[in-house]
Amino acid sequence: MKKRTKILSIVTACAMVFTLASCKKTPASTTPDAGNTTGTDSKLTDIIPKDTVTLTVYSQLANFQGEQIGWFAKVIKDKFNVKLNIVKTGDGVFATRMESGNLGDIVVFGNDGDEYQQAVKGKMLLDWSKEDLLNEYGPYIAKNMQTALDKNKMISSGTLYGIGHDVGSSATEHSVSFYRPDIRWDLYKQLGYPQVNTLEDFIPLLQQMQQLSPTSDTGKKTYGVSLFKDWDGNMVMFVKSTAALYGWDEFGFGLYNVNTGEYQDALKSGGMYLRMLKFYNTLYQKGLVDPDSMTQTYDDMSEDYKTGGALLNIFDWMGSGLYNTPEHLAAGKAMMPLTAKDQQNVTYGLNMNGGNRVWTIGAKTQYPELCMAIINWLATPEGVMTYFYGPKGVTWNYDSQGRPMLTDLGEACQSNQDTAMTGDYSGKWTDGTCKINNTTWAVDAKNPDAKNGDTYNYKFWETRQSRPVSNIEQDWRTKTSAPNLNKYLEINKQMAISLGTTYSESAKSNELTTTWNQVKTTITTYSWKAIYAKSDAEFDSIVKEMTDKANSYGYADCVKFQQGEAAIRKGLDDKIRNK
Repeated sequence: MKKRTKILSIVTACAMVFTLASCKKTPASTTPDAGNTTGTDSKLTDIIPKDTVTLTVYSQLANFQGEQIGWFAKVIKDKFNVKLNIVKTGDGVFATRMESGNLGDIVVFGNDGDEYQQAVKGKMLLDWSKEDLLNEYGPYIAKNMQTALDKNKMISSGTLYGIGHDVGSSATEHSVSFYRPDIRWDLYKQLGYPQVNTLEDFIPLLQQMQQLSPTSDTGKKTYGVSLFKDWDGNMVMFVKSTAALYGWDEFGFGLYNVNTGEYQDALKSGGMYLRMLKFYNTLYQKGLVDPDSMTQTYDDMSEDYKTGGALLNIFDWMGSGLYNTPEHLAAGKAMMPLTAKDQQNVTYGLNMNGGNRVWTIGAKTQYPELCMAIINWLATPEGVMTYFYGPKGVTWNYDSQGRPMLTDLGEACQSNQDTAMTGDYSGKWTDGTCKINNTTWAVDAKNPDAKNGDTYNYKFWETRQSRPVSNIEQDWRTKTSAPNLNKYLEINKQMAISLGTTYSESAKSNELTTTWNQVKTTITTYSWKAIYAKSDAEFDSIVKEMTDKANSYGYADCVKFQQGEAAIRKGLDDKIRNK
């Protein structure tokens, strides 16, 4: 690491921040400090380069490859005089970078399991405590995220290499559920609001909706759902995620019931994964799955939802987040949540330990202080607000009472992500979003710079609650007797809370890792084949072949490992429940 010069202003500024902190830390919650929270004061002038530096960011969560563009690129260049070269993951990318001896400057892991542990054992990551790096250049993280830092040390053999994502400000609160599903409410209204008792009831409903709206805004054929495979992991992402509508969270090769602690392996006959798989196959057989789903990208899928080419999505940001533009709302069209009567939506408890997606710094970086300062800034209130909403003073600000608010441009960007930026910023808002694609604080964590106690989630800001809504949105509110999804789920007692604990996946042996990868390829490949099965008999045949092949690779060993993990997770859950 480069030799650094300590500056008196660092001590002075930090002391001021610590003095101004007004909230005491308790075991149940911690309110991050307000005050000097930008992370780009004069104390950093010794590390901000005179000539622009390009940092390589290897992010296993990125959907983009290349130089960061747009408004976020300008914000980072203005603050740190750096450009970010984003490297996304793919087949063989992690192994190749490990073999090269250099993972990148900033390294973001999709989870804290095998590959993260390999990087730790291979000494590919920088120790944040080395030469006081964290305290000097990550002071906001050091002061406000100690519980999450402790978790990282615990899972990293006692050495501090990073911090997890979605850190919560309280252990007693939960995030807003992003599992829905969203459906075209205007079409549902035209059909007379038919009752949906269980998941499979959406199938005939989507058939009727497709008949009402056979083509999209661009004249393409409309489908019930549009999918993509870029985010598949141990299982097909959309299949395993749909099980979250019934309280089952993805867990290795299978699902974990967040209410009971039961583990169910993916290939269990009559189990939830195969039920969800059959749901999508039935949609396909009825002509309700976009036939390009297996080959298209995230962007292709997004275009389908933006233009009304698909009618249901289980995620809010893929459904209403893409479709509900001012133009659609003004035309009386919207995607809004509709739950089946037997749903139990997984909702994640705020976790002061942080999640499993890890921010780290590569051991070979020539700019450790700069990397630390950038991650630290992303954890400050200004950094978090910028990450979610854009440049301060352009798309958001605080009003005279210190309450967070979106500007007119900010409102436009949130309702239509293709909105063009103005002033010193160019391009579409969506093109300029941070392509690292990982959070520091959870969006539902408290924002310490908000004088009224608001969280980072703009949908619940005080400044927005009195805003008028469109007629179609009001129709949803009237029909559900709820102002938002959170209240809707609470009224119907349809929340299944996944507790925030210190659980982290155990390391696998080399032999099990080889078996695991073979089984993973089998399950994802054959699951897609099963979705595209033209008959029930073909579906059953493909599922049998998938099961037989997985078993031949040693699937039973994978299940045994995951059963052990489930016991660990349940034990940690029970500790919280029994407090």
